[in-house]
Amino acid sequence: MALRESPFANGFIAGLHSLSWWLIFPCFWFMDRMIAVCLTTTLEKKQRHEEECYLGPLRVFFGLLVFLALFVLMAPVALIGFLMWVPLQAARRPFIYSQRTTTNPEEWAVKNLAEGREGFGFVTANLCLLPDSLARFNNLGQSQMRANLIGETIVQSVNRPQNCMVSPSSDTMSHCSRDNLLASSSYYGSIVSQPPSRPCLGFDSSLPLEEVVCESGGGEVGSNTNAANIIVGTEQNAGESDIAPDAAEVTKGNNFNQNSDRCKDGWKSHKLGDVPWEISPLFPANIDFVCLQEVFDKRAAQKLKDILSPTFRHVLYDVGIYAFQGCCSSFKFFNSGLFFASRYPVMDASFHCYPNGRGEDALAAKGLLSVKVQVGRNSQKNIVGYFNCTHLHAPEADGEIRNAQLTLVSKWISDFQALAKRDDEIVVFDILCGDFNFDNCSPYDSHEQKHKIFDDYRDPCRVGPGQEKPWVTGTLLEQPTMYDEEVLTPESLRRSLANEAVRRRFIAPPVGLDGGSCDYPEPGAPWVGRRIDYMLYREATLSQLCKTEIEEFTFITQLAGLTDHIPVGMRLCVSVNTEDL
Repeated sequence: MALRESPFANGFIAGLHSLSWWLIFPCFWFMDRMIAVCLTTTLEKKQRHEEECYLGPLRVFFGLLVFLALFVLMAPVALIGFLMWVPLQAARRPFIYSQRTTTNPEEWAVKNLAEGREGFGFVTANLCLLPDSLARFNNLGQSQMRANLIGETIVQSVNRPQNCMVSPSSDTMSHCSRDNLLASSSYYGSIVSQPPSRPCLGFDSSLPLEEVVCESGGGEVGSNTNAANIIVGTEQNAGESDIAPDAAEVTKGNNFNQNSDRCKDGWKSHKLGDVPWEISPLFPANIDFVCLQEVFDKRAAQKLKDILSPTFRHVLYDVGIYAFQGCCSSFKFFNSGLFFASRYPVMDASFHCYPNGRGEDALAAKGLLSVKVQVGRNSQKNIVGYFNCTHLHAPEADGEIRNAQLTLVSKWISDFQALAKRDDEIVVFDILCGDFNFDNCSPYDSHEQKHKIFDDYRDPCRVGPGQEKPWVTGTLLEQPTMYDEEVLTPESLRRSLANEAVRRRFIAPPVGLDGGSCDYPEPGAPWVGRRIDYMLYREATLSQLCKTEIEEFTFITQLAGLTDHIPVGMRLCVSVNTEDL
């Protein structure tokens, strides 16, 4: 049964809920600004380095007075709204479903599964889109601006011209114009009053002209008639000699309509062991599903939905519960922060809130979002997939809480799939991803590393508990240094991650048994750093006709300066025995 879009059963309750929130919002916003004016990010300190030293204290003093006065003035109105808002949460479904209709009902259908093979792309990223005052504790500010830039960055990247090519021996500075595509990162936090217009994709100005051939016209990004054709020569750029050769990226055909061709041809990016992988300054152009964490701010979630929905037509956002609901005993001021966007229709979805949150984590309704999507249909059966995303308990010392949450994740996924399963369906993928808040190289996290969920789901990045594969890089940036020149742009961050010596300066180190930092526990193994963002998959729950193979695993640096995490992506190639369909 198709999901209704409104989280409320009727328009009257939805109207009351909107009214109550708009009574609360002014007071909430003034309180947020009152705290934010007292907290300065490293980037803002750099930008204000040249100003007079007395301006900073004056800005804080007068800002604090003004916002405090407005907060007190609006508090009685907010209290009325709050008394309306709390009981209405009992009638709210734990997510909003947005879908953009299309005049072509077959637009989303995967026709190539009839030929036996097809690829599906997945991405997960923690964005730290909290209210601005709280984001500043993570050295990130301007949440609304970052939401706009992140959404535009993802859309521009996945919709970039599909016939751009980069030679295997180049450093793949970009598949199209790095300077234009990555302009958003340099804009964030600048003194420019307006954001840049939609970038035009041209040639990479960092390369000598003789190495670039570009034929383009105007028009929208992704236009088949005006798409740029770029061929980058084989000579490496200056300054790349210190990068390990096994980290170089290779030619990549980014055509969503050519997924099956890539899958059938056995195309591989750089491969070390059993998994093709790369560190990429751009999001893959063939993403089908996006899972985001820490999209706590309602306005930021709305902005992301508006920007992403023309490309990803089906979006679940504002996921989670509020107030005293369900099995959660503590009052929930924030939702789960989960955000799911899909090119394909959502058939069913459920959300469960963790009942064992502690401390500041208990203020948010962290939990598990499980989604069933339809990716196609043959003459007899629907072709479906399962996608599960979560954000586990954060404080490092609470490993027993995360371990219990992983057990709940396993149970809730099994329960959801048992209820959603139909006989007339072919299940082609089963994904679990998100921010797990523990890594696979810290002795401090050894209990979580051995959880049985890793027997059910396969982690492409690990050899076993406590041992990562040699090509893996950490995904948690050190917050104090995230605006250093070496990691401030997507390309500079890519270079830093590719160099183990440089990577040590900017990726959070493993945590020792005593809670302090330590080296990688395996002597002589490459230094990885904390990888807390996971993309897992399993085959045991797929239809017997199906087999999966990893086509590519990607560490994505395009959000440099916009979040303190490294997004990760994975592309699965699905093989179907069509003779038995």
